[in-house]
Amino acid sequence: MTSKRILFTGGSGKAGKHVVAYLLAQGHRVLNVDLVPLDYPGVDNLMADITDSGQMFNAMTAYAGFDELEPGNGVPVFDAVVHFAAVPRILIHPDNETFRVNTIGTYNVIEAAVKLGIKKVVIASSETTYGICFSDGQTDPHSLPLEEDYDVDPMDSYGLSKVVNEKTARSFQRRSGIDIYALRIGNVIEPHEYAELFPNYFEHPEVRRRNAFCYIDARDLGQIVDLCLQKDGLGFQIFNAGNDHNGAIIPTQELAERFFPGVPMNREMGEHEALFSNRKIREVLGFKEQHNWRQYVKASLL
Repeated sequence: MTSKRILFTGGSGKAGKHVVAYLLAQGHRVLNVDLVPLDYPGVDNLMADITDSGQMFNAMTAYAGFDELEPGNGVPVFDAVVHFAAVPRILIHPDNETFRVNTIGTYNVIEAAVKLGIKKVVIASSETTYGICFSDGQTDPHSLPLEEDYDVDPMDSYGLSKVVNEKTARSFQRRSGIDIYALRIGNVIEPHEYAELFPNYFEHPEVRRRNAFCYIDARDLGQIVDLCLQKDGLGFQIFNAGNDHNGAIIPTQELAERFFPGVPMNREMGEHEALFSNRKIREVLGFKEQHNWRQYVKASLL
């Protein structure tokens, strides 16, 4: 594996802090660009606003730490940009502000990377693009499992911002020819949340319907990002970032029949295979799940 110099936006957030830790453990150099610093050994921080284009151009031509002054060869070039910074959901800011920050911020980050000659960009998209999570009322998907060729159709400002960001990424990839990969990230679960949340999920599975019962372990998300950084030559790609199985104890077929009755199934599925399918990251990137919920939720709690 080749060590890379990475600019990471949003590394102080719930998902970002675990992904940054994973990338550091793989030997990468990470500059975290965020509004607040990440206090983690080995990570460098730069406070910057993604909605300010000038700050993004400046950040991508910045030293990652004082040690980079020593060789006297100028500022090194980043090998990749990983863009996670965003308003993370609806109902934090007004809808128009959520849309503005997420879309303008992503445009600024990708534009700076492309125009500065950085050859790899990975952006955080979302499961919400499938239009179930933040819908008004109970919405059925068009079909199952949810895979990357689905006609995404969210109702909300957050999910819409992520659809726009995927289109922005595709546009910049066409004009530049670099690799830009968009990760439709599932519901992020931190290590401590299995014991806190999953027993209630299993007792009341209906609370997970809006997520299509998906989850992504924050550490497995780190692996996915690292695989994206190592895999070159794919152009523009969208990948679902989720774990292998549903966040439920009910088998997949029964889960679909109970909570999505009448929704057509596109293919046969494994007994507990996730309705939010990660087949593409397994087949294209070589993802191998390391953190299934069954490793952390004791049988006595089920």
